Amino acid sequence: MEKKIAAAIAYAPEDPAPRLLAAGRDRTAERIIAAAEQAGVAVVEAPALAALLDSGPQPGELIPVWCWEAAAQILAFVLAKEQR
Repeated sequence: MEKKIAAAIAYAPEDPAPRLLAAGRDRTAERIIAAAEQAGVAVVEAPALAALLDSGPQPGELIPVWCWEAAAQILAFVLAKEQR
């Protein structure tokens, strides 16, 4: 059985990079996904990035530079989806 993993990120123009809002596995991951869906926030499957963020920065911290490209692709996808 595959374990769930999730991370929530956000970007504010005043920040130099996206911030990690939350990350976790199993029940925590399920709560993160449910909260996003309830808030109407797009959920994008990116297990590799979620795993990196779960083992890296703490919530509230900027995501590491080595995650920027993957995070930028996800944020661009979400923004395009929201503009439709």
